[in-house]
Amino acid sequence: MIRISVLYPSAEGSTFDHDYYRDSHIPLVQKTWNPVKVEIDKGVNGPNIAACHIFLESMDAMQAAMGLPGTADVMADVANYTNIAPVMQVSEVVS
Repeated sequence: MIRISVLYPSAEGSTFDHDYYRDSHIPLVQKTWNPVKVEIDKGVNGPNIAACHIFLESMDAMQAAMGLPGTADVMADVANYTNIAPVMQVSEVVS
């Protein structure tokens, strides 16, 4: 199982629309990439204002998802909910 964690670091002047993220962006991600599951974190205390964890079956599935035509729409949609440059972490889930 592969997990893509997308982190949104908090900084002075940063904006993040949690409602748009939950109600519009994540459904776009799900429709485009068809992940096994998606988890959304709303930062309470720590360095990130938000995070998302996208679970895919394998590295091959992740690479296929990133190559889909709709991936450009997913990336372009970021400007609709935040001015933060997302930080991505790709991990193999080992337990």
